[in-house]
Amino acid sequence: MQNKKPLKKQQQNNDNKRYVRIMWVSYLCVLFLIAIFFTMLSFGWLGFMPTFEELENPKANLATEVYADSGELLGYIGIQNRSNVNYKDISPNMINALIATEDARFREHSGIDARSLFRVLTKTILGGHKSSGGGSTLTQQLAKNLFPREKKSAVGTVYAKLKEWIVAIKLERNYSKDEILSMYLNTVDYGSNAFGIKAASHTFFTKLPSELEVEEAAVLVGLLKAPTTYNPVRNPENALKRRNTVLSQMEKYGYLTPEQLEAKSAQPIKLKYNPQAHDEGIATYFREMLRNYMKDWCKTHYKPNGDQYDVHKDGLRIYTTINYQMQKNAEEAVKEHFKYLQNEFFKHTKGYRDAPFTGISRADIEKYYLQAMKNSDRYRDLKEEGLSDKEIKANFEQKTKMRVFTWNGDKDTVMSPWDSLRYYKHFLNTGMVSIEPQTGHIKVYVGGINYKHFKFDNAKLGRRQVGSTFKPYVYAAAMKDSDLSPCFEISNTPVTFEDYDNWTPKNSNKAREGEMVSLKWALANSVNFVSAALIKDYTTPQSVVNLVKQMGITTPMPAVPSICLGTADLSVMEMAEAMATFANKGVHKTPIFITKICDNKGMVLEVFNTKSNAALDEETAYLVLELMKGVVDSGTGARLRYKYGLRSTIAGKTGTTDNNSDGWFIGINPKLATAVWVGGELRSIHFRSTALGQGASMALPVYGLFMQKCEKNPKLNFYKGDFDRPPSLEIDMDCSNYVQELQQGTVSDEYTKDW
Repeated sequence: MQNKKPLKKQQQNNDNKRYVRIMWVSYLCVLFLIAIFFTMLSFGWLGFMPTFEELENPKANLATEVYADSGELLGYIGIQNRSNVNYKDISPNMINALIATEDARFREHSGIDARSLFRVLTKTILGGHKSSGGGSTLTQQLAKNLFPREKKSAVGTVYAKLKEWIVAIKLERNYSKDEILSMYLNTVDYGSNAFGIKAASHTFFTKLPSELEVEEAAVLVGLLKAPTTYNPVRNPENALKRRNTVLSQMEKYGYLTPEQLEAKSAQPIKLKYNPQAHDEGIATYFREMLRNYMKDWCKTHYKPNGDQYDVHKDGLRIYTTINYQMQKNAEEAVKEHFKYLQNEFFKHTKGYRDAPFTGISRADIEKYYLQAMKNSDRYRDLKEEGLSDKEIKANFEQKTKMRVFTWNGDKDTVMSPWDSLRYYKHFLNTGMVSIEPQTGHIKVYVGGINYKHFKFDNAKLGRRQVGSTFKPYVYAAAMKDSDLSPCFEISNTPVTFEDYDNWTPKNSNKAREGEMVSLKWALANSVNFVSAALIKDYTTPQSVVNLVKQMGITTPMPAVPSICLGTADLSVMEMAEAMATFANKGVHKTPIFITKICDNKGMVLEVFNTKSNAALDEETAYLVLELMKGVVDSGTGARLRYKYGLRSTIAGKTGTTDNNSDGWFIGINPKLATAVWVGGELRSIHFRSTALGQGASMALPVYGLFMQKCEKNPKLNFYKGDFDRPPSLEIDMDCSNYVQELQQGTVSDEYTKDW
């Protein structure tokens, strides 16, 4: 009996040893399995894991940056509005605000913060305190930004989290702390279509990242928690509270003194909001035109690795010819004039049964609306759902909530999609292009009144009848072919073209009919008889067509007498290009809108230069400008002087087509040639009154307001001086009869009407 206890005790000891061995073996096996798991995970054997090369060059969609001629940022082209900046180009205020708020021990850990993980385990998970904060470091958040999670299940989330730990450690090994900070700030979403610190700084404060003040940096860091909730534009109260929370964190960790915290927390948020969405901001039509051009450019240009460039992802830098201030002036001029003009058109068509259409059948009107319906996104969506045209039409007639364009800002309303089609057809639109004659650089490009709601580009894609703005080309061809001077006199009598069914154009009024009139007076008052006489007796339709081709007009046009009255359909771009030739001493410059394209590191990929050709002799070009100066000084464009107070040298021409469908104005300054068109989407949409619908009333005011702003800007002081007179020119420009008429005041208001 005495031996049983020692035996039992010995058995117990043996069992304990066995259990310990089992425990240790199990523990080691678990560690081994964990090590194997993390090894397999690290090498990507259990799913995607970035390679060393990918960590060295993490893929990121970088937007293409578009710059004006003096370096101002016009906007972005890309999937995301994002471009990278280096650490040295980021304000210390932004760095301090970020670390204090998101990862106070960032400089101390190696990608994973054990203290934060323990807090999450004990307080958040076990204690249920959701407000205790998360455990992700900035490096882990960067890993998530660079290599987003794919699975959304609970298991998938845990798996993704483990991968982020590994990527974070790898990032810490491959990059410095400063590099990780800049990479993080370059990859986060700040809302308002701003991805990355550079885009965010420009969007909310119109600043570079290096220029951010403490309180501005705090606003941007505050956005990182919830870009919509804390958006300072949409939710200013939330944004202010969040900003002050960030400031408090900065004070807590020694980046601000208590006095600084108190002072800065009391300040309101001061924004310079400049959103850069594709359909918002400045030069939207130009940026879309540029985007389409770059898509083709990328097809023929390759990166060092042999891949084609991608305008949406590769962070190209495009330096354009657009002048930022002039573009802004032009867009402001359009807005100012159209607020008045559109209101007049609404009043003009109110109560009119077929408004806004005039002179067409109801059957044709219905066809226009049906086509507009079929061109809409709503129609295409419903068609994809399998609805018939009858069902879609019924859907379009049901009232619904929508947001529509007005000149006082977008407005929430309730109307049927069908009624919205009618509503948008009422809006007049515009196209405007300004070109520097000596370089061919496009300085202003306005394709319409609002790209978000009216996407068609009237500057380049639209072609409308040009009316009397074509007459300077007829005068130029006649003066070149027959050596005529501005004071040469022609009988203001009807002209018949026997070979063209006895076509006899008519004048718009009886002013000086039957008299001998100078070319200068005739162009200033847009006399049709004289234009007809010139193309019949002093030049030919073919000579005119050949001339305008040399001046840059590429649209085919028939060589027929009627072109003398401007029956050709041409684009605003073509008219500006051709008119610029007169101001460049008869030398045509092919317009360009890009000076150079660089990659995301600043390496030049291509430089652009204009091409030149002699289209017209210098003397004739100068004489035509002298004729056109008469239009502004005393003719159909006189209101530029007496109403808009313009003082610079301007050669101009108004134009109005049949039924007032198209209103034009051409303005040529020694340093800028501008073409403006105004009209409805369709030619049947127009004023029934010539007083309201002529070019001098619809298009000229846009130019007048534009130049008014340019003349007031001291930075644009090159709008001074006169056109250079050719040294060899001996022709006397003083048409005594014309001058006498002006002195006697016999040029009536009737003469200044544009037809």
